[in-house]
Amino acid sequence: MSIDDIRLTQIAKRAGCAAKHPPGFLLPLLQKLPSILNPNVLVGNATADDAAVYQLTDDLALVLTTDFFTPIVDRPYDFGAIAAANALSDVYAMGGKPLTALSIVGFPDNLSPDILVEILRGATDKAREAGIEIIGGHTIKAEEPIFGLAAVGTVHPQHILANNGARPGDVLVLSKPLGLGIITTAAKNGADSLGAISIATAIMSMLNGPAAEAIKGAGAHALTDVTGFGLLGHLRNMTAASQVSARVVLTDVPVLQPAWTYVNQGIAPGGTHANWRFLKDWVTYEADITAEEQLVLSDAQTSGGLLAAVASSDVPGLIKALHATGASFAAPIGRIEAEHPGKIFVDRHH
Repeated sequence: MSIDDIRLTQIAKRAGCAAKHPPGFLLPLLQKLPSILNPNVLVGNATADDAAVYQLTDDLALVLTTDFFTPIVDRPYDFGAIAAANALSDVYAMGGKPLTALSIVGFPDNLSPDILVEILRGATDKAREAGIEIIGGHTIKAEEPIFGLAAVGTVHPQHILANNGARPGDVLVLSKPLGLGIITTAAKNGADSLGAISIATAIMSMLNGPAAEAIKGAGAHALTDVTGFGLLGHLRNMTAASQVSARVVLTDVPVLQPAWTYVNQGIAPGGTHANWRFLKDWVTYEADITAEEQLVLSDAQTSGGLLAAVASSDVPGLIKALHATGASFAAPIGRIEAEHPGKIFVDRHH
């Protein structure tokens, strides 16, 4: 199949981060693994954070992450760019600076090698936008295309922005809108009647680096990115790790408008439904919040935004700084509370 004929999403059973195993599968699995004993591991798997952090010296640590998935869009170049932005987001979400990366590739025999060239070109251009090079990788035969990066970054051991530092009274700030999983599923199914895949592609391709710099400048206490577990899934990891609770205001959460149209038509990826089922034990919704609205808050994002816990006094300056980076949807969406650690409460209004 040539590059001119290809629609990548049509040869993938699941798209993007919705292809990942849901939290209900992964979190119990992680609990069965032996504890990490090496004292140089500053962030491991105990708090379900975005990346691992390994200390090398008193003032230098490595941020280590890998992220790969099946096509989320049809154009090979865009797939590569989005996959690279998504993987590098994990480095930014730890307060780190990307250093380099390796490609992870699964590629079918029956596709033109030119398609893979375009995927790699998209990833290379996005990596260079982040100021790094992709310096190698590994390729295997696969039934459907798979692409991502094993990325390495650096961070000062005292300046890690992990997901376990949220404090009661902090305001939650989200840098990108929700609805990416729903929109890309509509496009994959030929049901994107509003043509929303173009804005979704632009948002997924946007690096989180400038937003991360703004968040670090605001002195954030905790940080994570919103990807396959959805907004509420990643927030649940933050509240559990920080031993706090959170209250989210639905009407404050930025959502791409077409996602509301599509979810009300019954369109949502399987990963979003899996997130919603897992979150039933953790989230209490105000009585009038509909199942469709709950799905949007659980939507499996690919290369979604950053979610920060920030002192309330720093929020106005942070929102201004985020908007200046191009994160035009950035908004405060809720707050951190002290009671009921790990739990999330969703209200419609303030």
